[in-house]
Amino acid sequence: MLEENVLIQFLKKFDQYPFCVKMNQKEYKIGEGQPEFIVNFRKMIPLTDLMTSTSLALGEAYMDGNLEIEGDLYYALDHFLGQMDRFSTDESALKKLMFTSTGKKNQQKEVQSHYDIGNDFYKLWLDETMSYSCGYFLHEDDSLYQAQVNKVDYILKKLYLKEGMSLLDIGCGWGFLLIEAAKKYGIHGMGITLSQEQYREFQRRISEEHLEQFLTVELMDYRDIPKCGQTFDRIVSVGMVEHVGRDNYQLFLDCARAALKPGGLFLLHFISALKEHAGDPWIKKYIFPGGVVPSLREMISCAAEDGFHTMDVENLRLHYNRTLLCWERNYKEHIGEVREMFDKRFVRMWDLYLSACAATFHNGIIDLHQILFANGINNGLPLVRWY
Repeated sequence: MLEENVLIQFLKKFDQYPFCVKMNQKEYKIGEGQPEFIVNFRKMIPLTDLMTSTSLALGEAYMDGNLEIEGDLYYALDHFLGQMDRFSTDESALKKLMFTSTGKKNQQKEVQSHYDIGNDFYKLWLDETMSYSCGYFLHEDDSLYQAQVNKVDYILKKLYLKEGMSLLDIGCGWGFLLIEAAKKYGIHGMGITLSQEQYREFQRRISEEHLEQFLTVELMDYRDIPKCGQTFDRIVSVGMVEHVGRDNYQLFLDCARAALKPGGLFLLHFISALKEHAGDPWIKKYIFPGGVVPSLREMISCAAEDGFHTMDVENLRLHYNRTLLCWERNYKEHIGEVREMFDKRFVRMWDLYLSACAATFHNGIIDLHQILFANGINNGLPLVRWY
């Protein structure tokens, strides 16, 4: 009974939206008004766990089936995760989890732990382009596929590409952006990734599209870019800088600048935050080991050190909320196939990941920014936003 009361007292600080807690055949109401959602605790969570990491304690309880949401998971999280500033995180107790090595070998291992889960798995819930980043919904009725085509088209327009230009994609994923750039603009492109699965699929796509004269893909760490001795007219990086670690943001931008011709354009597309923080313990343990979300201001500050001129900044936060909801819907439609691939704990974990991320974007806990940099002065661009 005492443990039960302690848990309820802890939960009472999350009272922005009223909700109901069910525990040991009893019901407790948190907040004022009609409950927005119901949380069923099938097993107690020790207060020490919640104080060490509220995120980790609740996330693991959900993965293990010890915590159930009655009704729509996203709806509940959308009404709860806006209060993440009230979560407890003991960074000293979680030091090994929160602050992992940014060395090459460890970061390659961390990246592969997520992106090499299997192409067959990602194909179940991504769209046909295999784009694993924020879409761009130009119209209300845009499908996920159309939004991803829109996103790539938008990025390529921002890069002001001309036929024959060279384009480097740092963290190229499964290669859709470079394929579109080669087909629509006649550029020569190189993509780099640390994921074996992405590398193999991109190679297959290059061959399938007969683009061997235009595109190459390399298994390469961004730190090795300057060693290649190549320079490019344009550079793009979509959803990759979140993996390099706060200590390496300047190094990442240094490497990009070393490979970018004077006056060249660099588009950086990344999940961002208002202020610098170490990250979420549950996400770091189960989804993106070593992942850190940069603040907008530190990216722009680091870029200035390299002589990058900030040409444009755009926030696409709500586009990522909608993208994630599309992914979550696809995931649930194929959950039977996912269950054949993975155990129950993984199936619940991934559902929680997609729903929670959608909720955090909706609540402004994190943003999605596109920054367009110029390497030094470029007076050859149109005076107005050409895209």
